[in-house]
Amino acid sequence: MRQAESLLDRMIERLLTQRACLQEAARLIAPLPGPVVELGLGKARTYDHLRRLLPQRQVLAFDREMHAPPAHVADDIALYLGDFRESLPPAVARWRGEVALLHADIGSYDRERDRLLVRDIVALLDALMRAGGVVVADREMRRPRWRRLPLPPSAGDWRYYLYQVGDGAK
Repeated sequence: MRQAESLLDRMIERLLTQRACLQEAARLIAPLPGPVVELGLGKARTYDHLRRLLPQRQVLAFDREMHAPPAHVADDIALYLGDFRESLPPAVARWRGEVALLHADIGSYDRERDRLLVRDIVALLDALMRAGGVVVADREMRRPRWRRLPLPPSAGDWRYYLYQVGDGAK
């Protein structure tokens, strides 16, 4: 990322990278069954994109509170509200080992807070994932069965992470 970029330029790079990574993830999970997780619903931009990109799949959405415009979320949204440390365990109880694609857009301007959040939830995210599934994230996440993939050539100049989940203990 170049320091001289405007905030608008940075946002454009971020969105180009997100879109490229989500499209690559959709391609990779095509043969797999399972729902999609949007961790960090926010304004529902990527949630809406995932619903259009993968129309046959259920999208589970997580956020601290609902602040997405109602017109941008489905009436039957599977929504888990609250701190991820509290909202993920019930989802794991229901969806353990079934999720084909997880998009984690959880970053903030506080890198240390983000690092601690990832530390606290990454095992729960891993428990949700099926072998062969893909994790797309704006923060680095490490699990023994996750293999980091290169970003697609169409990705922008933004730090993003793409992982494929292998076999192994959940």
